[in-house]
Amino acid sequence: MTNEAKVLETIEVARTSGKIRKGANEVTKAIEKGEAKLVVYAGDVSPKEVVMHLPLLCKEKRITCIQVSRKEDLGAAAGLAVGTTAVAIVKEGEAKAAIEALARA
Repeated sequence: MTNEAKVLETIEVARTSGKIRKGANEVTKAIEKGEAKLVVYAGDVSPKEVVMHLPLLCKEKRITCIQVSRKEDLGAAAGLAVGTTAVAIVKEGEAKAAIEALARA
């Protein structure tokens, strides 16, 4: 399983057993409040400025931040019929071990 597949699977588990936030604005708020446990953003977002601040914010707050290639895949993992720019896991639920493993990777 690729790292990207693991990341998307982690989001799916957190969606069903915990709590996630979707979209650049919601994710930014979750980071600033210190609620985000893991942040994932899409690499194919246009314009790039929409998500460019996320890795920097995450670094400041010591939150794991991972880029996946397609917003469609990210949206699907988040349970959406459309793509999404970013997802933050705010309550891990059953994804806690997976998030810790990704943070170490």
